[in-house]
Parts: sequence; structure tokens; C-alpha cells
Amino acid sequence: MLAHHSLTQLKALRLDGMANAFEEQLVQPGCTELSFEERIAMIIDREVACRDTKRVDRLLKQAKLKSTGACLEDVDYRKGRGLERKSLAALGSGEWIRQHQNCLITGATGSGKTWLACAFGNAACRQGLSVLYIRLPRLFEELRIAHGDGTFGKRLSALAKTDLLLIDDWGLAPPTAAQRSDLLEVLDDRVGTRSTLITSQLPVKHWHEYLGEPTLADAILDRIVHSAHEIALTGESMRKTVKP
Repeated sequence: MLAHHSLTQLKALRLDGMANAFEEQLVQPGCTELSFEERIAMIIDREVACRDTKRVDRLLKQAKLKSTGACLEDVDYRKGRGLERKSLAALGSGEWIRQHQNCLITGATGSGKTWLACAFGNAACRQGLSVLYIRLPRLFEELRIAHGDGTFGKRLSALAKTDLLLIDDWGLAPPTAAQRSDLLEVLDDRVGTRSTLITSQLPVKHWHEYLGEPTLADAILDRIVHSAHEIALTGESMRKTVKP
């Protein structure tokens, strides 16, 4: 009776990990041979693990990664892709994110830019960091709408708090003057405080021309290229290797 009451109380307190561990101990004869300290330690460990799992699941859901199954353990290092295990292992540690640095991934269509960016995002979530994936055209549209409904400041604040912002499809179409200004606002809030990962078909050396207006282009690139890790993917399209 007392055990049932304790189990009910644990569930009422939303201590699901502890409740599950306690319930298991009640039906495992071997647990009676353990000391109180050992049993309570096992219960606490289960609660910590449960909370960690829930947090990672929440971060992955909030990240809205396009390739939800992408992970660094599955990276294809075949010859000709321009990938080095040592470099990716270092980036996979997430230290560059904690140091508020950036990462730029370039390559032709189908080279695996988006997948790799999502793999980095996945790794960051599993390390307890907040991530958001968004295509640049969609970001521009959301900011345009935010200007209209008065939520622009709120949206900028939310983006500024995200540990890793993944901007996909950079360079598809020349930005307007308003879009360049909005982009500068987003990136300026992140300099020295958060990290940004950008994927693009355009080599970094062509980004200044893509942005158009020289003064704003200088300001934008100064905020993302400085202290950035660059990955230039090469080789044939990865989509050709996917069997139907």
C-alpha cells in the first residue's frame, strides 16, 4: 500500500523516470539485496536520464531540421567529397558553437550541404544546444510579415537567443534592399554571442557580388566570414547514389 502511494506521488510530481525505476525495483527480487543508498541512486540516475532524453527530443522538435535522420556518424567520406574525418570530428564536438563561431558549407546541388548542416544541428541538440533550421527565402518572408504585424522585434529576439541558426539555400536569388537590411539585423545580433551555419551553392568568394550593395555586403560578410569554418563539398551529386 505504501509503495503504491509513493508511486502515485512520483507520477503526480511528474518524476516519470523515478516512478518507472521504482516500479521496476518493486518487481525485481534482486533489488531487495541492494542497500537503500544503491536503490535511491539508481532511481535518481533514471530520472536524470529521462529528463535528458526529453530535453533532447524537445530541442530536436524545435530545431525543425529538414533532414531529421541526419547524423555525423553516417557521413559519407568517399574520396572526392572534400570531407576530412578529423575536421568533422572537431566540428561535431560543438566547441565552435560554444565559442560563437560560424560554419559555411558550399557545394553544387545535391552535394549534401543540407544533410550535413542538419547533422551538425542534430549533434548540437544532443549536446543541449538550441537549434533552428530555416531556408533563407523563408526567413526573408517571415521577417517581411513580422514587419507588417508588428512582431519584427520579437522575432529578432527569438533568433538572437538560438545557439545555432542554420540558414539553408543562401544565394538562390539576389536580395532586395529591405532583405539585406533585415539580414544584417539578424546577423548583427549573433556576432560574438551565437553561431550561424550557412549553406550555399555559391562559393564564399562570390557572396559579396550576390549581396549587391557594397556597404551592406561588407557589413554582412564581416559578421559571418570572420572566424568561420569553411567546408567546400565536391564530387558528383549524392542523389545519384540513392537507389530508387
